[in-house]
Amino acid sequence: MGQDGALPQMFTYGFVVNAFMAGLIIGPLLGGLGTLVVVKRFAFFSEAVGHAAMTGVAIGILVGEPYTGPYGSLFGFCLLFGILLNYLRNRTGLASDTLIGVFLSISLALGGSLLLLLSGKINIHILENVLFGSVLTVTSQDLLVLSVIGLLTACLALFNYNHLILSSFNVQLAAVRKVRTTLMDYLFVVLVTLVTVAAVKVIGAILVGALLVIPAATARILAQSMRGFFWLSIAIAIVSTLAGILLPIQFALPVPSGAAIILVAGSVFILSALARGFIPALKGTTE
Repeated sequence: MGQDGALPQMFTYGFVVNAFMAGLIIGPLLGGLGTLVVVKRFAFFSEAVGHAAMTGVAIGILVGEPYTGPYGSLFGFCLLFGILLNYLRNRTGLASDTLIGVFLSISLALGGSLLLLLSGKINIHILENVLFGSVLTVTSQDLLVLSVIGLLTACLALFNYNHLILSSFNVQLAAVRKVRTTLMDYLFVVLVTLVTVAAVKVIGAILVGALLVIPAATARILAQSMRGFFWLSIAIAIVSTLAGILLPIQFALPVPSGAAIILVAGSVFILSALARGFIPALKGTTE
């Protein structure tokens, strides 16, 4: 790694190092939890939480939190959003996608209205960063928040992963095996919410849910076992995140980091889906 190489030269900039470290934290979290999202068929929920983050940011700015990190309102609103949604899902009898659609619509309307209200008071680029993500704005404070959330989420998820995956596959079987399915439901909602919100700054509120779904969907196409499904999803998420962060910087492309990350992940998914049709050995067995 000499000084004349492209990669070392790139890493002489502090914001690149911060972005790279953020990607190393975000990738495994989204890839690992994405397996639960795909198995539970809850992809729409992760999208709803991502869009709810817009409202959380707007509320934070309105109450005087820093523009660059309104974490109190961001995490507070999104956790309330997710927990209330799950509570009503268990109480109303409505289908999950119906209730999520209602909450998503309300959150988008509220978030959009508040952000437009604030548009005359703050720099428009702040709004763009919220929507699409920006590696240029990742600070040491953001890395600290990501690290704490990452450690907490990883510990809770790994310790309860077998119960989470069982209750996602078959609620009745999980209950027979004395798994506390209601508790696992709420734990799942909290974990997905925490990770989604933590990743908003890099990937953006609009696209963050996609990185929970696409790597896991790709892994499910290819994996031959549940263990392979889990680790392959993490690997794809890490590669997609780091490539999406570093390629626009390396080639000076005017592409938001969130869009670049999802384009990389989406390309891997499409290639994997096409390859599965032509190469029988790639056909996974995790269905």
